[in-house]
Amino acid sequence: MFAILLQQTLIITLFVLGMMMIIEYINVQTRGMWAKGLEKSPWLQIIFGSLMGIIPGCLGSYTVVSLYLHRVVMFPALVATMIATSGDEAYMMFSMFPATAVKLNIILFLIAVSVGFVVLWTVKNRYIGLGRHAVLPLHEREEECSHYHPSTIAENLKNMSFVRALLITGLLGLIILFASGIIDGSHHFHTLLAGSGLEVYDPHHGHDHAHGDHHHGEADWIRISLLVMLSGLLFIILIVKEHFLTEHLWQHIIKKHFHKIFLWTFALLLLIHFANEFVNLSEWITDNLWLVLAVALLIGIIPESGPHFIFVLLFMQGSLPFSILLASSIVQDGHGTLPLLAESQRGFIAVKLINIAVGLAAGAIGILTGF
Repeated sequence: MFAILLQQTLIITLFVLGMMMIIEYINVQTRGMWAKGLEKSPWLQIIFGSLMGIIPGCLGSYTVVSLYLHRVVMFPALVATMIATSGDEAYMMFSMFPATAVKLNIILFLIAVSVGFVVLWTVKNRYIGLGRHAVLPLHEREEECSHYHPSTIAENLKNMSFVRALLITGLLGLIILFASGIIDGSHHFHTLLAGSGLEVYDPHHGHDHAHGDHHHGEADWIRISLLVMLSGLLFIILIVKEHFLTEHLWQHIIKKHFHKIFLWTFALLLLIHFANEFVNLSEWITDNLWLVLAVALLIGIIPESGPHFIFVLLFMQGSLPFSILLASSIVQDGHGTLPLLAESQRGFIAVKLINIAVGLAAGAIGILTGF
């Protein structure tokens, strides 16, 4: 089982990092296009903040925090952004259960916009906690990352750096391992879930559905999508310029996030596995939903991507109802509030208090209605 946990950890880590790299590639090509009328339109700020929040990762929340500290957007937009965002955990959710992740983000967006307008109409202080703040530079479009063209592949291969050679070799090796079945993502995903003894949470039918059958088709999708994602990453590595490769993909994503995501994921999978050896985790959560909701809200206060992974993994294994995942996603912001905490403790506390209240309301309604 230890080997299966290690391989499953690798699969999840690859999914998360792969999507982070793809999103980074897209973001660098499209950022810097700000609406000139954003400062003068609070309702547009709220919608803009909610849209930035549902972007996977912390780029959207970092951007809105920076705009808030520059007084470009107001407090209601900041609140909306932090309700909508799920931090780096969004990469895992879109990778492991994309349909549910889309539904979750639509709900988060609607809640974020609604709460943003309520805050706009009720809170008079539009810049809570802001005084004289140091200028935080916006991460604008870099020319070194622009104008990619397939013709650059030959040039990149001819003048190949160590980082590019390492990434190309690693991606080709992973594609071969998954395509040949040496690492069978479908088998290990199925074995991990079915072998854990967990069952699917269904508020209308209890826990009568075996988890193995429920996830068999999803496991096949995981293997196929892994190969597609790895192939897409290989193309990006071949085509991008050296600055983007080293500064954005290698330094900002791989070196910064790989070990943390791998260790967090492995530790949580191991914890869940051993917990199920001593207690029926699915049954315990069902019998203690209010306590689990309280824990989710408290963990969500931590301005860190990682602790929230346990709720994503429990939901993925069928042990956690959607309402708890929703409440946790509302309260937690990944690393998005770290610059806000550094610059404005009052602003951080105000945002978190509102998010906790909204998360508690959403979770309570979900538990009471069986959603």
